[in-house]
Amino acid sequence: MMECEEGVKSILISEKELQAGVAEMGKLLSEEYRGKKLLLVSILKGAFIFLADLCRRIEIPCDIDFMCVSSYHNSTVSSGKVEIIKDIGADLSEYDVLIVEDVLDTGLTLAEVMRILKGRNPKSLKICTLLDKPARRKSDISADYVIFTIPDEFVIGYGLDCAEKYRNLPYIGVYDIGFGK
Repeated sequence: MMECEEGVKSILISEKELQAGVAEMGKLLSEEYRGKKLLLVSILKGAFIFLADLCRRIEIPCDIDFMCVSSYHNSTVSSGKVEIIKDIGADLSEYDVLIVEDVLDTGLTLAEVMRILKGRNPKSLKICTLLDKPARRKSDISADYVIFTIPDEFVIGYGLDCAEKYRNLPYIGVYDIGFGK
């Protein structure tokens, strides 16, 4: 068993499991989007590592763009109102758009992002998430492609953070909530 970093209670998904899941998803998406003009859209910051690995596993041409949104507005609780901090530059009507997300949790922010992007008339609009946490869902939204379904734990690593720390871990770990107290 791999030793955990300080502040990590346990490893939920190993680096090897992550890479295998991403590789399998890359193959599936290559088949599903063959012959289409694919645009991968990542919501910053958490999904950037997943997006980088996934796009290298997709065997067809694809474009990439990023959005940065906020729904917290200097609070620890989502307001439900999404503010776009960095928007997509492309004309979405030319693309089949796939949102690449790190964790589908409550779904409130992602539901609003979907509403905004649908209004820009993409040829199709779907969601691919690395982690699905259905126990916390507050919005009627689901991902079209899910690599791992996880329990209601605070997870870190592989792009996911706690106060901007742990993003560089090569695995998904469960954060030790009691760490540092």
